[in-house]
Amino acid sequence: MKAKILLLEDDITLSDTVVDFLEDKGFEVVCAYDGEEASDAIYEQNFDLFLLDVNVPLLNGFDLLKQKRADGVKTPAIYITSLDSIDSLEAGYESGCDDYIRKPFSLKELLLRVESILKREFFHENSSKLKIDENIEYDIESNTLYISHQVIQLSTKEATLLKLFLKHKDEVVSHEVIYDALWGYDEEASESSLRTYIKNLRKIIGKEKIVSIKKLGYKFTS
Repeated sequence: MKAKILLLEDDITLSDTVVDFLEDKGFEVVCAYDGEEASDAIYEQNFDLFLLDVNVPLLNGFDLLKQKRADGVKTPAIYITSLDSIDSLEAGYESGCDDYIRKPFSLKELLLRVESILKREFFHENSSKLKIDENIEYDIESNTLYISHQVIQLSTKEATLLKLFLKHKDEVVSHEVIYDALWGYDEEASESSLRTYIKNLRKIIGKEKIVSIKKLGYKFTS
C-alpha cells in the first residue's frame, strides 16, 4: 500500500524535484502551492504524512498545522523551511509538527526522515491506551482490546482492522486500503470475510461505531 503524502511547497522547481524523487521511491504525492490549497486537500483527502514549507502564500505552514491540530487531525507532519533560529524551531514544534528539515537538504535525508516517521503507527496520543467508549480501551503498545478491564480476544485480522480504524478515526477508510492492510501479497482478499470481521467487531464495540459508507468503505466514528 503506497503511503500518501501532501507536499506544500511554493517553489515549483523544488516541488517537482521532491515529487519526482518520492514517487520514484514508491510514494503517492499530492502537491499544493499555498496554504489554503493545502488546507482544502487535507479536508478532502486522507494523507499518511504532511511535508509543509513554512513561508508560503495565503496561510503559512505553522498556522495551517495549528488549525488542523485544533480540528483533531493527527497526521504526522514534517516542516521544510529555510528558517533556522531556535525560536522558529520552537514555534514549529509548538504548532504540532513531528520533525523539521532545513533547506537546503539532500533528498536522501528527506527520505530517511519520511521513512522514520511513517514507521510509527499512532501520533499525538498522550497514552498507550485509546478510549473507544466508556468501558472499552485499546492498548496500542500491546495490541490488546479491553472491555471493563477484561481482555477481549480478537483474531489477527480483526485486531489489524480495528487498529486501522483507530488510526483513521472519523475518516472514510476505503475497501482498497482495508484489503491491502488485511491481506498480504500471497493472499486473496475476501469481501465476505471482511464483512464477517466487521460484524464481529460491531458485536464487541457497538454497531454504531463502524459505519458502512456505500461504495466507498467504512468509517469508525468516535
